[in-house]
Amino acid sequence: MKIPIGPVHPALEEPLGLSFTVEGEDIVDVDFRCGYNHRGIEKLMETKDFNQNSFLIERICGICSYTHSLCYHNAVESVGEGVEVSKRAHYLRVITAELERVHSHLLWAGIAGEEIGNKSLFMYAWKHRELCMDSLEEITGNRVNYGINRVGGVRYDLTPEMGKRLIERMDKTDEAVDYMANIFLKDPMIDKRASNIGILTKKEAYDLGAVGPTARASGVKADIRKDDPYSCYNEFDFNVITWDSGDILARAAVRILELKESAKIIRQAVKNLPEGALWNKNWKIPAGESVSRTEAPRGEDIHYVRTDGGNKPYRYKIRAPTLANILSVPAMFKKEHIADIPIIVASIDPCIGCMDRVTLVDATSGKRRIVMMKELRK
Repeated sequence: MKIPIGPVHPALEEPLGLSFTVEGEDIVDVDFRCGYNHRGIEKLMETKDFNQNSFLIERICGICSYTHSLCYHNAVESVGEGVEVSKRAHYLRVITAELERVHSHLLWAGIAGEEIGNKSLFMYAWKHRELCMDSLEEITGNRVNYGINRVGGVRYDLTPEMGKRLIERMDKTDEAVDYMANIFLKDPMIDKRASNIGILTKKEAYDLGAVGPTARASGVKADIRKDDPYSCYNEFDFNVITWDSGDILARAAVRILELKESAKIIRQAVKNLPEGALWNKNWKIPAGESVSRTEAPRGEDIHYVRTDGGNKPYRYKIRAPTLANILSVPAMFKKEHIADIPIIVASIDPCIGCMDRVTLVDATSGKRRIVMMKELRK
């Protein structure tokens, strides 16, 4: 028999259509459909100037808003003339990006705990996420959609006192990571719900184009911060965390252990924060095009911009990491049980708001195709 879940369902945070073919409690096949949450941000960006888009681009996602902002500014600044971002501004961008990674991974750890019935883990993870949110609010004035970036640099600075408090909070986060890692890797209940469930093999991860923690949990050592460094990531010492089992537990372990690496980067950036101006305003954007990549908390984020010499993008295109990872979800459901559906979907840390614009994924053929909105409505 077939069981539909979504596009609106208590097990889903955002609209995604899933159709499961089951025999008893066992999942035999799954098909899915996305495209329910189109907001037209790409087209809207073509009506706003480059400074206005600095704020609009963050509205793609609340949890990973900054990585979209960083990817946008890297793309626009690559096209620009006279855009020389200072090293201090680059360091501040890295600090903000890693703080966002910390709060995103802690948010995911809490949701994962809730999905498998561990409410205490949910409360513990979100308690320590507040320390990260406090730092983001202290630096930028906002808990989400920080508005720190501008073309040519940043708007806000980090004082020595703020840096000291930030390092103290990262020390507390490290202690929390040790505690949560012990729970995820040794708790028998979590082992039953996460170990050897939702497996994505290394070959499947390569073939289906998985990115971020989803790919690294299957043994794929890929991280844009190392493979194609942007801002000043090449100046920091950190490790790319990988796991081999490719199951839910592996995806949890990768994210939890990445928290320590983010804290390590933040400490280095704060201690070695160079002097320099925050913003270079002597720039212009000629006709041209550029592609920018950043490592979002969920994986590789890709932005494309084309300009015509005016004060607005002529064309803008975004490939969010969830669109790359969503093709892997059907492979994870093979021979699993109905009760595992919520945590398997949650294990890729999906953001449907990031993913859905005008791209429809045909899960049965594994191909992506661009469709008109009128087709999506059918």
